[in-house]
Amino acid sequence: MSTRITAALVSLMMCAVMLSGCLQADDENKIISEELDSNNGVFVTGANGQSIDIPPLPLNFVFSNVGEDGPEPSIGITSSGCIFFIAMEKPMRSCDHGVTWENSRDFTQAPFTSDPYGWVDPVTDRVFNIHMMGLESTWIGWSDDDGESWLGNPHDSGTTPLNDHIKLATGPWVSDGYGIPGSLSPIYEEAVYFCYNKGLGIFCFTSFDGGATFELGGQIFGLATDDGGLHGAITTAPDGTVYVTPRVETPAVIFSKDNGYSWETRTMGEDVSTPNPRKNSEVATDTDSNAYHIWSGADFGVYMSRSTDSGESWEKDSIRISPIEVISTTFPQIDAGDPGRIAITYLGSENESELGALDIDEVNWTGNPHFANNNVHYHLYITYSLNALDENPIFHTVRVSDDPVQIGSICLNSGDCRDIGGSNRNLLDFNDLHIDRDGRVYVAFADGCTGTCASGNNSQPEDSRTKTGGVYYLGSGPSLYDSVGDLVEFEME
Repeated sequence: MSTRITAALVSLMMCAVMLSGCLQADDENKIISEELDSNNGVFVTGANGQSIDIPPLPLNFVFSNVGEDGPEPSIGITSSGCIFFIAMEKPMRSCDHGVTWENSRDFTQAPFTSDPYGWVDPVTDRVFNIHMMGLESTWIGWSDDDGESWLGNPHDSGTTPLNDHIKLATGPWVSDGYGIPGSLSPIYEEAVYFCYNKGLGIFCFTSFDGGATFELGGQIFGLATDDGGLHGAITTAPDGTVYVTPRVETPAVIFSKDNGYSWETRTMGEDVSTPNPRKNSEVATDTDSNAYHIWSGADFGVYMSRSTDSGESWEKDSIRISPIEVISTTFPQIDAGDPGRIAITYLGSENESELGALDIDEVNWTGNPHFANNNVHYHLYITYSLNALDENPIFHTVRVSDDPVQIGSICLNSGDCRDIGGSNRNLLDFNDLHIDRDGRVYVAFADGCTGTCASGNNSQPEDSRTKTGGVYYLGSGPSLYDSVGDLVEFEME
């Protein structure tokens, strides 16, 4: 990866030699090629994904190599500017804008992980480092001093253990349900939410003591047999609304307005649906508690529905975020600042869609990453919108990775991964995107194509099996907080 990508000057990622090395033909399959668009990786599009004649935003992104494996990473930034990248069992920390990284774990933290997750409370700066310990329990750790010291509880599993797909987030207390003043007397400034799935569906619990214990909660949705037992990240709004997204055929959100005491479900996106296998969708909320739900549609574009009444109602006509040139996507993540100011990241491919039959199961690849042909290249994309609440929002997209993040298919269902040259499950389930107190965007991702895979002229899927942790953050460009204006690059010491 290059250390810096400027939106207006993103270079072509594949030279003629590299392209010729990626050509493949036989009697049954059409010639397959990586055809990158003439936009040099910069797109300005409307609500249908079509290009519009508007200058791109001046978005300049900085890359940092975390130096450790980072499949399904979480990212958060404290008010001091320390970045926490949590994947595997190591809470990696950088307090110099990604120049150097260190493992901040001590003996109080999980010794291994079967599922990692991290969260930085934007109000209290508490850093959560949580890990699934097999299926028995979840080890939840936390630090209140930028990772200099940690505390933890190795048995935070709510009232029903055997948890999986763990998620945690914080949000404000409200004056209803669990948050009724004087009823349960919370001793931590923020409500802490912990959700996971098991055979019966999605379970969520609320902590009153900052994540040390979770005594109240239970099942909120679905059956695992309907994919309802798997879910995306937890999101909270300034008005206290909590959102969880189930992994289902028709896009949906589950939300609570009483700190997790009761939950309701709303659907949207019937016009674009979701693919199969499918991965997590996600909700972001802005400073006015407007909500933005994004997901990969059945045609493998990234779509969005908006709610301006705290989740009660959602638009039925889905808005396309990804450019039509990006024909395959997965791992969409989102965060928001002020109303209408959002940022999204995802993995995507611009390969031609007519790629013929796979040489394994004769399934035609129509954009599904799970069945992608060996010559499909996936890159990391970041999209901004500064008017996402408008009737005709504008999206500014940059292909930030100048070499592939993955070559070939990306396993989206751990039960039927393709094992050619090593499992294509190397990226696991998600990436992450969050903003800091200044509205600067940070993206955490796992890079499956590094070293000779990235530099080679004819790299193949078997070369693309790494999972190196990486971060892109906005070096210069508009903040997601309007009052901040344009951000400039950090001065490195």
